[in-house]
Amino acid sequence: MAKKSINFGGNMILTTSNWGPYKTFKLIPATKECPYVEAIFDPGSKILAVISKTYKGSYHMVPKLDDNGDQITLKIGKRPNGKDHKEQRVMMDTHAEYYITDAEEIRAFVTTFGINIGTNEYDLEGYLTKDPEPYKKKMGSDKATNLNIVT
Repeated sequence: MAKKSINFGGNMILTTSNWGPYKTFKLIPATKECPYVEAIFDPGSKILAVISKTYKGSYHMVPKLDDNGDQITLKIGKRPNGKDHKEQRVMMDTHAEYYITDAEEIRAFVTTFGINIGTNEYDLEGYLTKDPEPYKKKMGSDKATNLNIVT
């Protein structure tokens, strides 16, 4: 019986990005065979968040809508979470997420999947060992800076 070989990796592009106000890196798919949608490094907690193409069911709180599709506003005050509209718990298919916390495993993942890691444009060791540095480029939208600074 012949052994089946499994080929994986070498199908994501390493790019510079931001995590809130900080400079970071991310990996984006280069081929449709890539099993991931994205991987982004959180420089504050030193965690690589990997988003899979695999879906899983999970509950999410979403605004409750009236017959016209508008949010139903609370008649009095706000909820303990600060929201002024009703919410409901809904089962949704979302991409599975994986969090790699070990520096050696992050190196292995980036080296395995990043096709341009050998270009020396990315200081992977710097991201893994140094304090986060501010992202100096102008961000495209206010939403790009909506994360709190991690201290």
